[in-house]
Amino acid sequence: MSNGARIRVERTRKGIVAAATELFLKHGFLATNMDEIAATADVSKQTVYAHFQSKETLFLEIASGMTGQAGDELQEQVADPPDDLPIEKFLLQFADLQLALVMTPRLLQLRRLAIAEAERFPDLGKVLYERGPMRSINRLATIFARYLELDLIRTSDVRAAAAFFNWLVMGGPVNDVMLLGNGAIPKPEALRAHAREAVRIFLAAHRTDAKGKARPD
Repeated sequence: MSNGARIRVERTRKGIVAAATELFLKHGFLATNMDEIAATADVSKQTVYAHFQSKETLFLEIASGMTGQAGDELQEQVADPPDDLPIEKFLLQFADLQLALVMTPRLLQLRRLAIAEAERFPDLGKVLYERGPMRSINRLATIFARYLELDLIRTSDVRAAAAFFNWLVMGGPVNDVMLLGNGAIPKPEALRAHAREAVRIFLAAHRTDAKGKARPD
């Protein structure tokens, strides 16, 4: 295949994915069909099937891709904090970034759609977890292991501590939107206040004093 042909094929594939994404998010999985996707992408249905063998395959690629993109951005933007950076400053930066990336109408609508289709796609939840929350938790666990070496936190399980912080930050806002719809997405200032409170609660449980001893509750 020539380079020009390869570019055209990739452009067509991206157009199909873009069209299907809008239709799935607007109408849901069941109410969207391949004829509509083809018409919206301005290609034939045969062309859609040439790229994706089924509607299920197309939906899984979209769900995985959208979640993975947010996860990629978080990984790219979170550098290992220098030892002299106050732990509360790093945690607040991480929480602010994670909330900004996840608390968007499209990504939250995708999450809602994935929950609705969990029985139809038993592996979908696992894929979304691995490409989203699990990557954040693993990244935090690596950083928390360093904080443990520096006697800045106390924990017997850095991954459990990482999961605790991750869900302190994400649990409440995400669950509210899952139940109440995208209109419940908090304003930026409310998300910032929530991030500060999550950091405060986490450090109250896990921070040590200057001598490396656990702070009293």
